[in-house]
Amino acid sequence: MKDSVDEGTLRGRRLYAGRAWASAHEAFVRAEERGPLGPQDLERCATAAGMAARDEAMLQVQERAFNAYVAGGSASDAARVAFWLGFRLLARNEGARANGWFSRLKRCAEQEGTNDAARGYAQLPAAARALADQDYEATCQHTEQVLSLGERSGDANLVAIAQNLRGRALIRRGQVDAGLAALDESMLSITSAALTPPLVGLLYCWTISACSSIYAIERAHEWTKVLAEWCDAQPELFTFTGTCQLHRAELLELRGDWSACFERATEVAERQGHERDPAPVRAQAAYQEAEIQRLRGDLSAAEAGYLRAAELGRDPQPGLSLLRLAQGQTEVAYSSIKRALGAEPVALSRARLLPAAWEIALAAGKLDDANALCEELEAIAEHFDTPVLQAMAAHARGAVCLAANHPEAALAPLKTAFRVWNELGAPYLAARIRVLLSTACRAVADCDTAELEVKMATEVFERLGAVPELERLQKKASTPARGDHGLSARELQVLRLVATGKTNKEIGNDLSLSEKTVDRHVSNIFSKLGVTTRAAATALAFQRHLVE
Repeated sequence: MKDSVDEGTLRGRRLYAGRAWASAHEAFVRAEERGPLGPQDLERCATAAGMAARDEAMLQVQERAFNAYVAGGSASDAARVAFWLGFRLLARNEGARANGWFSRLKRCAEQEGTNDAARGYAQLPAAARALADQDYEATCQHTEQVLSLGERSGDANLVAIAQNLRGRALIRRGQVDAGLAALDESMLSITSAALTPPLVGLLYCWTISACSSIYAIERAHEWTKVLAEWCDAQPELFTFTGTCQLHRAELLELRGDWSACFERATEVAERQGHERDPAPVRAQAAYQEAEIQRLRGDLSAAEAGYLRAAELGRDPQPGLSLLRLAQGQTEVAYSSIKRALGAEPVALSRARLLPAAWEIALAAGKLDDANALCEELEAIAEHFDTPVLQAMAAHARGAVCLAANHPEAALAPLKTAFRVWNELGAPYLAARIRVLLSTACRAVADCDTAELEVKMATEVFERLGAVPELERLQKKASTPARGDHGLSARELQVLRLVATGKTNKEIGNDLSLSEKTVDRHVSNIFSKLGVTTRAAATALAFQRHLVE
């Protein structure tokens, strides 16, 4: 029997199979001008529009596919379409419309004759809500049921979504190994023709984001590389490509290729498509640009980038607080990062802010606050137990020990942190730790190692173009080691005893001075050194080599 399908529809199908998304969408639209498309071709048309970032067209055609399935009595297919409609609307922050489609999904799944897959799709919104509400136990319960329904019905899409949701819930609950295993299992099906193209892209993005949240950097790098290959193989793909470029940019920043990182972020920020990238993608691109500008010392450009990210809906922290610190606005920086921490209850999200928080606290001379922030980071690292989180906590502990005048105690955690970052090929972070190691080594009279650490750090900063770090090193090197500090011989004596942790009363006993006289000396020392706390005076004394 002769095939009665319109040649235009057949062309649309061929283009769809070849992943020429924009062309496929246009072919289906032209074919429909000659006659109505069936529900399956409407689904293909909607998918092609979505992959080409023609969001409005995708939603309109998807709704027509739903109506066509309902009219044809296929409630199970209608349920699947209703899920994807609701999911897409939720991603667009159109919660009311999304909930409307999820209600239709539930009614479709409850109809007599629907299969297990339809009932599985009907449970997915509850699983996603539980994950968003941080109810990880409920997420796992929902996904176990969805997984069972998906396996019974043979719906590979449903199985992959359930496994991925479960993996992310386990990770956030602290069961990192089990969570990563579930994510890996969900990714096994990405080469299957049974998975819809949008789900393949979503699985990549969900998995990379989950790995990044626990700083599983090697895994994130591996999946980012595969995502890039998938995107590059589809010349007419627009959706997912911006996110892919930003994942690449983050890894390039970590690996020290700041120029390539900035180029990718700028490409996303400036590119045009059939419809612009969604605001979250553009916001992250602006933030990434600002980060590189701040690291290079272009502070005015960085400020504009952070503000642009904020306008697009991304909290510009911790970068904006670090920018304020670089601008010399230490108290403003500290208030800003404290505000950000106060608004963030999720442990892994707090871990993203804590390194900036303890650094700013130390710069502000708030040693007790820095120690508390360090302890929180250590607790998070212990709970999730990944090498990078452990390195972040070790870095904090080393810096706090150094500020508290315990250079011997600082050495071990700093060496641990350096080893992890060095092995991961993160030159900037490793070089910053080298600077701290230099200070600690000099404080314990290991001057040769101190000089070597500074030399190696300087070479990295010069290669990266990290101007602010180079300026700090130059300022430190030009600071007189002795003599030109403005302190009298007696004040220098007092400072050295302050650096040992002694109280004013104890110093008075040692030097046969009244406590009131020591108070006056300490006040003069603070004034001459430009500090406000004993901890800050101690740190500066070591930096300027004023203590033996």
